[in-house]
Formats: sequence, C-alpha cells, structure tokens
Amino acid sequence: MTPPTVLFAGDSITDCDRRTDPAGLGDGYVLRITRALAGQARWINRGISGDTTRDLRDRWAHDVLAEHPSLVSVLVGVNDTWRRYDSGTVTTPARFQANYRALLDPLAAEGTALVLVEPFLLPVRAEQVEWREDLEPKIDIVRDLARDYRAVLVPADTALNAVGDPAGLAPDGVHLSPHGADLLAKLWIGHAAPLLAPVR
Repeated sequence: MTPPTVLFAGDSITDCDRRTDPAGLGDGYVLRITRALAGQARWINRGISGDTTRDLRDRWAHDVLAEHPSLVSVLVGVNDTWRRYDSGTVTTPARFQANYRALLDPLAAEGTALVLVEPFLLPVRAEQVEWREDLEPKIDIVRDLARDYRAVLVPADTALNAVGDPAGLAPDGVHLSPHGADLLAKLWIGHAAPLLAPVR
C-alpha cells in the first residue's frame, strides 16, 4: 500500500534550514516527527523562513497543492504579528482569516486531512509581551478554523507556554531550541498521528 504524503507548511519554525538539507526536512520539529513515525508516510517540508499567511497563499498552488498531499499540517501566524512591530506591516484579524481560509479551502474540497498548529509566542523580552495583543486574536482564529474545517488542532501556544521556561524553549521567544522542537514534535504526534492510518 502506498504510504500517505504528509506535507508541512509554514515559516522558519517549520523550515529549520530544510532547503540546505539533502533530505529536505531541516533539523526542527518536522525532522523529529519523521524520525518518530518513520515508514508511516512520505514526508515533505515546505516551510520558508519569514513567511506570513499572505506568503503561503502566494506559493500554495506550487508548493502544496501540486504535491497532492494526503495530510497537510500548517503552522503560520507569528510573522503576521512580528511584521507589525518590526516594519509596521499590519495583518488585521480579518485579513489573516481570509488568507488562512484561502489555504484550507482547496484542500478541504479534495478531502485532504488537515492539522492546524497554533502560532505561538513565548515572550523573553519585555516588548514581546505587547505582541501577545496582536497574536492572540490570530490564535483564536486558528482554533475557530480548526472547528470549521474539522481539522486537528495542535495547541502549541497553550502547551508551550504552560511549560514555564520560555528562554529554554525558544531563546528569542519564537524560534525553538532543540528541547522546544522535541516538545512540539511530541505534541504534534500526540494529536495528529492518529490521522495517518485513515489517510492510507
């Protein structure tokens, strides 16, 4: 039986240098998932550092839909917030939701299994506390979209913040340490791995 194709889409948290990795998986949470579930799927990483929901939307047809995946996992959103504070580019909640729905609609139409990972922020600098005001409505949107599209929700923001060691998990508040990547991979597997058997 042909194994399902599982595709991960997102920003630098998913990318993790996958474009310079001969295996194309990078060295972050995606690699850890594929090692833990070796042989259960064909794995593709399409993360690109710096991407926002708009960037994903612009490359979705080529990078995602063309692969005809059985399951797509999306982790995006923190850059939609970050750009507000480092360059003044605001992604309103309405625009964030519209961009995200544009990603999910063609997949839902094909019956693709969906996994939505909450965007997360673990404030390690005082100014990042303010970022939560922008990010939290976007996290709520991802939760709502998971319900609307009957997707599996991976509660990354909730779970990682509950650990209580922000600098240990993400030294800059966003990009995961090896320990943080381990935790996110385990969280993903705990929530999403059961989808792999039905999509065969």
